[in-house]
Amino acid sequence: MTTQQETRPSAATKPVRWAADAVAAMREGARLRLDYSARSLWSVDRVIEDIRREAAPLAAVELVLRGFGAYAGEVIARQTGGEWWSSGGDHWVRTPDGRLWDPIDEARRCYTGDGSLRLLCRDASGGAPRP
Repeated sequence: MTTQQETRPSAATKPVRWAADAVAAMREGARLRLDYSARSLWSVDRVIEDIRREAAPLAAVELVLRGFGAYAGEVIARQTGGEWWSSGGDHWVRTPDGRLWDPIDEARRCYTGDGSLRLLCRDASGGAPRP
């Protein structure tokens, strides 16, 4: 039997791990269960907003934001059938319609008050998540 990890492109390796780390950290630290659903991104946006209100420097929360962005990218990939792409250390999700999405950068924009992982997922999935 082939696992999902074995059949995915190598570009997915790091973001999938970062997403899993974010899920584990939220489960253990915040008692928040993230289930890779589009709906769960509401909670992620709220957590980022809470961190932003604490006014931590961006450099101090960069790895956390990377994890949240990777989690959102995994949600998008699963909702749309997209796949991770990478180049020069950057990672994006390419949806079947050929568009590229940068959920890790969107997580940074959320932290500055200028983005939303929930809305990025909605846009990437054509407005409505697949069942």
